[in-house]
Formats: sequence, C-alpha cells, structure tokens
Amino acid sequence: MPPRGDPGRGRGRGGPSRGGPPLGTRGGGPTAASTVLPGAHVKVVGVRRTGYGTAGRPLNVFSNFFNMSLPDCNIHHYDVILPSEKVLPVRLNMELVSHMMRVEAVDIFTPQAVYDGRKNLFAPRELPFGPSGSQEFNVSLSDDANRGSPGENTAGRGPKVYKIRLTKVATINPEVLNRYIMGQQSHDNTVLTALTALNVVIRMEPTMKYPFNVRSFFTDRETKDIGSGLVLWRGYFQSVRPAIGSLLVNVDISTGTMYKAGPLIDLCLDYIGRPRQPHVLSPRAQMPEREILRLQRFISGIRIMTTYSGNRVRKTPRVVKKLSRAGAANLSFTMRDGTTMTVAQYFRSILNRPLQFPDNLCVEVGTGALIPLELCVVPPGQIMRKQVPPEKTKDVLDFATKKPHDRLASITNGLSILAYGQSPYVREFGMQVDDTAPVGLTARVLQPPKLRYGQGSPQPVVTPQNGAWNMIDKRFYNPAAIDRWIVVVYERQQRFNQQSAQDMIAGLVQGCTEVGMRVADNQPMVTWQNGQGRIADQLRAAGNECFQKTKQRPNLIVVVLPDNANDIYTAVKHFGDVTVGVATQCLKSSKCFRAKPQYYANVCLKINVKLGGINTIPDSQSVSALTDPRNPTIVMGADVIHPAPGSEGRPSFTALVGNVDSNTAKYVATCRVQTSRKEIIEDLKEMAKHVLNLYMGYRQRVEKKPGNPAPTRLIFYRDGVSEGQFQQVLDFGTPPPTDACKELKINPKITMIVVAKRHHVRFFTQNPHEADRSGNCPAGTVVDSVVAHPTEFDWYLLSHGGLLGTSRPAHYNVLYDENNFNADNLQALSFALCHVYARSTRSVSIPAPVYYADIVCSRAKNHYDPQGSLNLSDTATQTDTSAAESALEAYKKNFKPIHQSMATLMYFS
Repeated sequence: MPPRGDPGRGRGRGGPSRGGPPLGTRGGGPTAASTVLPGAHVKVVGVRRTGYGTAGRPLNVFSNFFNMSLPDCNIHHYDVILPSEKVLPVRLNMELVSHMMRVEAVDIFTPQAVYDGRKNLFAPRELPFGPSGSQEFNVSLSDDANRGSPGENTAGRGPKVYKIRLTKVATINPEVLNRYIMGQQSHDNTVLTALTALNVVIRMEPTMKYPFNVRSFFTDRETKDIGSGLVLWRGYFQSVRPAIGSLLVNVDISTGTMYKAGPLIDLCLDYIGRPRQPHVLSPRAQMPEREILRLQRFISGIRIMTTYSGNRVRKTPRVVKKLSRAGAANLSFTMRDGTTMTVAQYFRSILNRPLQFPDNLCVEVGTGALIPLELCVVPPGQIMRKQVPPEKTKDVLDFATKKPHDRLASITNGLSILAYGQSPYVREFGMQVDDTAPVGLTARVLQPPKLRYGQGSPQPVVTPQNGAWNMIDKRFYNPAAIDRWIVVVYERQQRFNQQSAQDMIAGLVQGCTEVGMRVADNQPMVTWQNGQGRIADQLRAAGNECFQKTKQRPNLIVVVLPDNANDIYTAVKHFGDVTVGVATQCLKSSKCFRAKPQYYANVCLKINVKLGGINTIPDSQSVSALTDPRNPTIVMGADVIHPAPGSEGRPSFTALVGNVDSNTAKYVATCRVQTSRKEIIEDLKEMAKHVLNLYMGYRQRVEKKPGNPAPTRLIFYRDGVSEGQFQQVLDFGTPPPTDACKELKINPKITMIVVAKRHHVRFFTQNPHEADRSGNCPAGTVVDSVVAHPTEFDWYLLSHGGLLGTSRPAHYNVLYDENNFNADNLQALSFALCHVYARSTRSVSIPAPVYYADIVCSRAKNHYDPQGSLNLSDTATQTDTSAAESALEAYKKNFKPIHQSMATLMYFS
C-alpha cells in the first residue's frame, strides 16, 4: 500500500483512522478483527499464531485496556543531541526541550512536538529545518545566579546555556501500524518506532505535570505516610499496546514511594526513628558511624531546596552527594580572600543566619558546597529510587492491594487525570482514546487437571475447586520415611521449653502418619543451642551425639527458630544442603507453638519431597500432553535473578530445574553464579546436560523403563525475560539445550516458552456472581484473543485462586516450537504444571518448574559459607570498577555446589 501524504496537523478530527478499528469495540465477545490470524508472509520474533484455543467454558470479562484510534497524520521522528553534556536527568531534559518549544522557538514548534526525555522527539508535522533536516538551538532556563553557601560560585555568572541539536531521522506513516495489528505487517523497526511515538504522545501531558518513573506518573490525590521519611503516592501506568485488529491503551494503578516533603532535618530524624530530637544528628551525640552511613545511603541523590534569609527558598534544586562527618561548627573552609572560617561562622557573620543547631551534620551537594541540614527543604513528589526497607514492605503492599472491582473503578477514575481528550498532544496527532468503558471480551475457564494421591487414600483422586484442595482423607502418592531425626532449638528455653518441644514432636509425628509417612522414632533427641555460636559446629555435634546413641546418622534435622533469624536459617541450609547433605526443616517457634494439625500437614508437604517422596501427580488421563508414555517429556524451568539496584560487584544467580519422573512431579535443580545483570544463562548447556542425565538415570534405575530412557519432548519455560529480550533469548538461549542434547546423543523436540509476571494486564468478571470468593476471575481463566499479540503465539492465564487484591495473570509467549503444539495443548499443559507445586495444596501463578527455579535463585546465598568474608546483604556494593570485578570473581570462586546426596532431591522445597 503506498504511503499517504501528510494530512497536516490533525487537530483531533473525529472518526476512526482509515482502515483502523472503530473506537468503542467492547462488550461480551471478540469482533471478527480480534480473531484474525497473521499472514504467512509475516515475520515474527517467536512462533506465529496459527489458531486460538477453544477449550473451557466462556466467561465475559473486562480488561484494563481502552480502545484507541491510529494517528491521522504522519509522524516525523527527530534525534535529540545535547552536545558536550554528560547524561542529564530526564526531568531537566524535558524542561529544556519544553522551554525551547514554548519560549525560544515558538514559530517552529507550532504545534508542539513530544519528547521522551532522552533521544527521541516526534512531531505531527515536518519541522522547517531546510534541506539539511537539522538545526541547533541555544536554550537557557532562567535562573538566579548561584550564591549563598560555602564552596558555591559567587561570581554572579548568568544562567547556563545548553545547545540542543535536532536532526530528522525518519517519517513514519501510521498505516504500518494498521497493517501490523491486522496481521499483515512484520514487526520491524518502523513498527517499533511508531509504537514508541504513540507512547510518548500519551505520556507527554502527565509527564510535564506530575512526578514520573518510566511509564508511570504519580499524584498526591491519594497518599499514605508509612514512616521512616517515606510517603506512598497513588500512580497511574499507561502503555500503548498493539492487539488483534486494534490498538489499545493499557492503564493500571501503581505505587510510588516518595521522600517525605518538608525540612530535610525532619526527614533524617524520621528515617532513624528519632522524630523531634534534632540534637541526635550531632557527632557530639555519639551518632555511630554505621548509622551515619545508613542515613547517607538513604538521602544521597535527593534533590533539596535551600533557605538562607527568612523563609525565602532558592529556586534551583541541589542534589545531595553525602553527609559531612563533623558538625557545622567544626567544619572549616577557606574564603576567596584567604581567610578561614567554619560553616556555622559563615552563616552567622556573612549571611546573618545564625544556626539553631550548629553542632549538627551538613550535607555536601554536587557543587561541593556544604549546607547545614536545618537550611535544606525537600520538595514534594520526589521518587525514592532505592529499595524500600524490608520492614516497610507490608505497608507498601497494603497500599497497593485493591480488590478487583475497586481496582477497575480506580483505573476508570484515573482516566480523568490522564485526560486524553484534553491533551493538546493527543489532539495534534489526531488520536482519540475511548475512555467511556474498558474493553470487554470472552475469556475461557479451563478444566483443572485431576490429581492422584497414593494407595490407601480414602479419596485417591481429587479435582481442585478454583485452584484449591485439601489433604483430608489423602495419603501421599509416594510417602518417604523418617528413619532417624533430631530437633535443634534456637529459641530461648524460657519461650520454647521441653513441653513445647514434645508437643511439636507429637504434632509432627501425627501429621506424618496422617499422610502415610513412616516415622521410625517417636522420641527424637532434642537440644537447645545459642544462635550466636557457630551453627555448623552445633548441628554437627548434635548429629554426632545422635550417632553415638543410636549408631545411626539422622536423615532429617528439624530446627526451631526465633522470629527474624535469617542468619541462622542461612547457616542451617548451608550446613544441610551444601556441607553434609542432610535434609533440614526449619520451623518458626511462634508458628509451631501449639500449632493445629493443618500446620503440620503443610510442613509434611515439604519434608516428604526433601526426603525423596512424591506428594501428588496429575492424573494421566487429564493431561495426556504431559504423561503420554509414547512421548516421554521433560519439563525445565529456568530463571536469573540480579542484584538490587546500585549493588555493584554483586553477581547474578541462575537456576535450572527439571523433572526426572514420568509424572512431572519430582524435580531436581542446579544453580550457578554468573556475570552481574546478564540475562542470558552462561552455563545453560552444562546445566541442561546435568538435568537430562538425572532424568534418564531416574527412568532407568528407579522407574525401570524399558528401552531408550531419553525424552522425546523437551518443554522449556524461561522466567523473567522482557519482550525486548526475546530475540536475544532465541539467539543465545535456544542453542544450549539443543547442544546439550547433541552431546548426549539424544534428539528430543524442543518447545521454548517465556512466562512473565511483570506486566500490567488485569481481568475482571463482568458479572460479579461469576467471580471467586476474592472477587477475582476463577482459576483457569485464559485469554488469547482481542487483547493478545496481533501476530505472535501468546496467551494470558490466571492459574491460581485469588486471595488478596487483584490477581495477576501470567503472560506466556511461545518463542520456539518443534512439537507443533496447538493453543489448547499448551494452555492445558501449562495450567496442569501450576498444580504440581509440592509446597501447597493450591495451584500457583506460574508452572511449578519455573516457580522452583525462582526459589533456587533466591536461595543462592545458602551456597556461601556463613562464616566467610563475603557480604551478601543488598546494601553491599563496590563503587570502583576494578574492585567490583574482583568481588565478582570472589563470588564465583566461593560458590559451593549442592552436596551430591542432595542433588537428586527437592532440597529447595
């Protein structure tokens, strides 16, 4: 189709774009356009969609998408360069470009263009730059001359001038987007740029008005003070998404963690838990060095305003670099005339501003100036981009959690803040957003798999109800035996005495008996230990004492912990999983004290699989794609976790988990350490070989399968990959499993699926009576039409029953498929795998092997010696590059593999 001419500035002319979908397509079922299949000539990143699922009962749902029309003008793309500048903050870039358009060059930028804060500017008409297609602008933000505090420029220089060069890159006809959503156009750079432009258009208005963070912005209409100098603000996420036959805007609520506005000294006192006690911020008050460092980490990077005379606030914000180690009365500096004075003297004599707290610390800002804490003010709406303190996580979750229909109402109300209809930018590009109602569609609710329990169960087969079942009248499919065990208590004996221990032992033995596990010893040895000692030595001594008394080493160590005993837990796991190879089960004293039978039933779920047992298996008839004896199948789950933001020198950890049995219920895991923040798994080939060898060995030795033990199908789930990394995963993530199979001389057909949870898609039942007890869509709700990808094989699956808030479906994308599965096969198979998670009698949100891989990654710290020198806390960081590299080598060198005797067991459960 030939490109259209530029129809001009497009001031919001009504009606849908030519060839585009009508606005307001919603209601109970998909339109004809929403079930269109992509053309055979269309190239995709993963697997092209070949059909839609049909299994399950229909369910009418709303989504948090809103219909949007295509632009009615060409999009002109410009590259933005700020020469000779370091990378400036996005907010400053936005202000500079906005000032350029509104003040410096109004004639050129009428109508105004939109800018992403970095490199891209998009205009609804071609800018008059002449044949070169490029022009440079000098922009200055009017500002007072810098003056007022020690170390600052007092020469009275004028405001800084920034050079901004714009260069024409391309003209994009929105017809490419129309062809793309109709399945007639491949995903290429033109489509990607057009989608980027549309996202910048809808974000431009709120970005200029409100604090923002990537794709969300935040308002103070709804806030919550959670203490420690932090305030939560309600935010709104928005993203333009191509869908099947239509263009949609995904809108969701989000949460921003803000520094509390007001005097910086109050913020500091709030953070250290000493409000209204300003004198504690003095070194003379013996404020410990570690407390000063902790406070410095919290406020570094924060923007502040300064007050010098009366209540006058300086207009330009400064950025805090660090805290001084001495008070203002003891910090000296040299003036221009060569005289020396303290910071406190300077403010008293030069600025006539005597300090109220001259002994308190100062902050050093980016210019090197030292400013007393009491003269600094924190402006409102400043996002804290560090990790929320662990003790505040619950407060954040409470604020972020909303029941489904409350969330949908909040999203709908948020449209008045987004105000697409009032945005001049949206109008100038000739776009419309239908904000009258969210997109409705028909989802399907899949039948859950039947689950089979062991012989002797009064109820051997169970059908989950909305993702849940219970252990009443059920025995484990393959119960393990506890031959010899010991109990080690780290809680104080006054709080957890001999009687408490005996009650716990009796409850656990009874729980094991109920589920069919044999316990050979009803009176295990109990010892109390001090958690300040060497945990490994204490556990080894307890094991040796058990051996001397019984001539048997324990095959289980039950450890009772006090609350907040993470260090002891890590040491116990290192001892059991890495050092000696014995199963360990930790219990919190507060939970097992006078616990009910249900508690011990849940504990038995973990102990059984750690000792080699199998809790339950999916019934072979209900999941034939997994349990077909003619096609033995191995399912793998892989994950990578990265260090917290700012933690340089910390490694990333990778995990691969796979089943070894024919029923996809018994899993093994392998874990490695690798280069920081690298998404591709470096050792994937060797990890896959390890898991495949264990699978084939188990089929031969344990299951006694005749003939070739090799799998004929390998289904590989990969967690935590963004859409922009799909090609990278295909290029570098698919060859390693293939190469592993070649080296083992086996040839299974491989299917690779990415499963994602970090997205903002939600579904809500149209009829409240069809929701589950939590108000969410029922477990098994699947969507692969209307709001799904226009060309690629993907779907959304809500596989778990709701508990609190609005459930988030998992998003599945098929990147590679030699097995030629259809949509119903893969959706049913993925749903079944969400039911074999051994630690609970509920289905989980993602397939069990991926869930296990996530757990194995997060427990990588257990592979390090707790008595070693490596600091594994999230605050440990290296600022120097060479130090970070040597730290990474130390992490790799000191990483201990799992003990050989635990390698075939589900130690991670």
